[in-house]
Amino acid sequence: MRATHATELGPLPVDWAVERFDYLFSVQQGKQVSKKSRIGNNQHPFLRTKNIAWGCIDLSELDAMNFTDSEEEKLALMPGDLLVCEGGDIGRTAIWESDLTHCYYQNHLHRARLKMDNAHPKFILYWLWYAFEVEHVYFGRGNVTTIPNLSQSKLCELPIPVPPLHEQKKIAAVLSAVQLAIEQQEKLIALTTELKKTLMHKLFTEGLRGEKQKMTEIGPVPESWDVVELGNCLTKAQYGLSVKGVEGGKYALLRMINQQNGQIIGSNLQYVDLSQDQFKNLRLERADILFNRTNSFDLVGRTAIFDIEGDYAFASYLIRLRCDASRLYPHFLNHYFNWDKTQQRLKSIATRAVSQSNISATRLRGFAVPLPSLKEQDEIIADIDEIDRKYKMHIEKKSLLENLFQTLLHQLMTARIRVNDLDIGSCKNPHPNPLP
Repeated sequence: MRATHATELGPLPVDWAVERFDYLFSVQQGKQVSKKSRIGNNQHPFLRTKNIAWGCIDLSELDAMNFTDSEEEKLALMPGDLLVCEGGDIGRTAIWESDLTHCYYQNHLHRARLKMDNAHPKFILYWLWYAFEVEHVYFGRGNVTTIPNLSQSKLCELPIPVPPLHEQKKIAAVLSAVQLAIEQQEKLIALTTELKKTLMHKLFTEGLRGEKQKMTEIGPVPESWDVVELGNCLTKAQYGLSVKGVEGGKYALLRMINQQNGQIIGSNLQYVDLSQDQFKNLRLERADILFNRTNSFDLVGRTAIFDIEGDYAFASYLIRLRCDASRLYPHFLNHYFNWDKTQQRLKSIATRAVSQSNISATRLRGFAVPLPSLKEQDEIIADIDEIDRKYKMHIEKKSLLENLFQTLLHQLMTARIRVNDLDIGSCKNPHPNPLP
């Protein structure tokens, strides 16, 4: 067991020092935004707290104001500068690494510039991430008034652990490798989402047979497809239960919250007590579709398919749709209803009130839908399911990596594990088990 010593941050290895933030960094607060600053011939972009996320800076939306020559000199940014949020999510930090010239920052941000050669900016970033976001090490150090804030004086006095520089760099490299892997999964999730939109448009307008298209009331579809009223392909369109769910009861009650990405999720459940006959009438069967008939305009029409084990009823603001599988496969209808173009059409038939919109079962029965052959429906289902599987895989990988990051962040910042104990293979795999 390695030797430790007591510090105000708790027991740390004897070769880890603890220093005040302003011993390591010079701190400069940004310029206050005012009406006067909007006037002038020297307008330049500046960063706000909304541009700062943990570990990254979003330059896609920058505001601008006037900066004098002296303010430009004082507030210039250099690669390696930390930008620390004074308000909002206090302590949130990113590193300036952009080559964007003449970009400055407002007074709700602190610029911290390294002045000692025994600290590594990225290690300090991860320490602040751990201290503010994960373990709330500095709880109470912000000035808590009507708006919590981290003043310059409070930031300057924060105690910071200072491991040997080579260890700081290795810790930063390990955590950065995991963060990079998370970012790669985020890009793949975004790409898969866009691919699905493109695929659904192609499938629901062109089909899979290379046919000529015909123009219909729902837009272009392949020549061999019919367009019919939904009610002609249903065996049931039923309203749910008008009883408020409670924490405990005999049967689980599905609500709008249980619709996620076109699927019914059996979590965050409420319960109801029903007689056997009541439940028999409301019991969901596999491949039933739950349609959100009453909600805000943005959420009305949301649709999900029930495909889980168990006994479930459903709430009154949902409509249960059961397809005649000899004409229309439920998974085809679920995918079609979750296509953004169909969602727009569904909203167009909703009746709108001040805060609620409604689509009745009668209107839904008259809603026009495409009807390919069952064989082509099945092939379209398979194509969309495949891209959904890829999306889910990337979501799961991202979640695993985020959990890994949180674990490593805690263990490395508390020295429960030392970076030299990790088999990181040049930081390509910062964990004893392979990265997902």
